[in-house]
Amino acid sequence: MKTLGRTEKTLALAILLFFFAATLVQCKKEEESLVNWRENLGLGKEKVSRLHFFFHDTLSGKNPTAVTIAQAAMTKTSPTRFGAVNMADDPLTEGPELTSKLVGRAQGFYASAGQQEVCLLMAMSYLLTEGKYKGSSLSILGRNHALDPVRELPVIGGSGLFRLARGYAVAKTHWFNITSGDAIVEYHATVIHY
Repeated sequence: MKTLGRTEKTLALAILLFFFAATLVQCKKEEESLVNWRENLGLGKEKVSRLHFFFHDTLSGKNPTAVTIAQAAMTKTSPTRFGAVNMADDPLTEGPELTSKLVGRAQGFYASAGQQEVCLLMAMSYLLTEGKYKGSSLSILGRNHALDPVRELPVIGGSGLFRLARGYAVAKTHWFNITSGDAIVEYHATVIHY
């Protein structure tokens, strides 16, 4: 095995130092890029928007807006319908009457997740079809303790003008038919977005 001479050692050390310096420069650029990622997206200044609408969930009649798509063997005997999964395409309106102005659609699913109490896991996209936010949507994912008169759900994202949104929605039952499961729920959403 040949040993390196002084010149070769100096050259090897210089090459090693060069690559080390180049790596540090690259790491610094990546660090700056990560720190400024939001600014690099060109989203602008953060805003807070407050939205108000009514959610109409209809399970009964000839044209339901929510249907059960799956259920466990025990669902039919469960007092909480544990294991039932419903898919929804519910209208969102300006007022509590179904005939009031349509402002969007709530599309997604909710599942009965509580064995001891009525509790839903909701994964819904609230698409707005009117006004300033037309074509934008909010994503809500979380636990909905449906029989509480008022509950809070997390806004975890969105699209369009609500890209990178975060916030919360307060849901308040306006009307509920215990026999059919039909409900009208008032929503007040506070959303931080760009």
